[in-house]
Amino acid sequence: MLCKRVIVCLDVRDGEVVKGVKFVDLRQVGDPAELAARYQQEGADEVVFLDISASHEGRKTMHEVVRRTAEQLFVPLTVGGGIDSVDDIGLALRAGADKVSINTAAVRNPALLEEAAERFGRQCIVASIDAKLERGRAIPGEAGAARPTPVAGGRAPVASGYRVYTHGGRTPTDLDAVAWARECAARGAGEILLTAIDRDGGRDGYDLELTRMVVDAVLVPVVASGGAGDAAHLCDAFLIAGADAALAAGIFHDRLVSIGEVKRALAGAGLPVRIQEEAV
Repeated sequence: MLCKRVIVCLDVRDGEVVKGVKFVDLRQVGDPAELAARYQQEGADEVVFLDISASHEGRKTMHEVVRRTAEQLFVPLTVGGGIDSVDDIGLALRAGADKVSINTAAVRNPALLEEAAERFGRQCIVASIDAKLERGRAIPGEAGAARPTPVAGGRAPVASGYRVYTHGGRTPTDLDAVAWARECAARGAGEILLTAIDRDGGRDGYDLELTRMVVDAVLVPVVASGGAGDAAHLCDAFLIAGADAALAAGIFHDRLVSIGEVKRALAGAGLPVRIQEEAV
């Protein structure tokens, strides 16, 4: 059985790692290269570097910052943000990325996934999906149910109840998150990075319903993202939702729990994980 992966996310804006709640109210955390080195030493299986404002601001990823970060790492590095073409993917890979995450550009031009997979191999291509639960449904784990209200921008409801958003969670689309994940995998994405916008930064646990639906819909690995508050939440992402990897940020940035502690909790739950002696 493949080991379950614990991934640390570095959301980067203006060259600094930041963290917020539901993609807003961002606060500075530190230098991406320094944090990447720290998390590798603590036992992270992978690091994800997301230039979170690149697509919204209409600019490319900051490759010099990516290069500095990649130089600190021996574990895989995924880079995303402002990736609009196969040439952009090539630049990110040459800057040191092992995988490239595509979100907004893939929604705009789904054929990009096919072109990228053909040129670089699907193992390099991650489809990043930011999904939000439609208003009118209760968010799993929250008390009470909201009254039915119009969905984002007056758009027709989506089948799963989870709508895809682009441009760093700012722009609603007409895409259903589960159907879009299935299409991304069919077009060549080798992995799905699935973020529940409603849960991001809340530390109340991953959206297990959304994650389970996507896991059941695709044959490629799914990374659960958005909502980790403790080691038990990562266990749930694996044991209940069936995720292949779990991504977290704030709990590690704020030292609420170490990666080593998370790994030991996962191992204690019977999950196969990579544990290094120096992980704390």
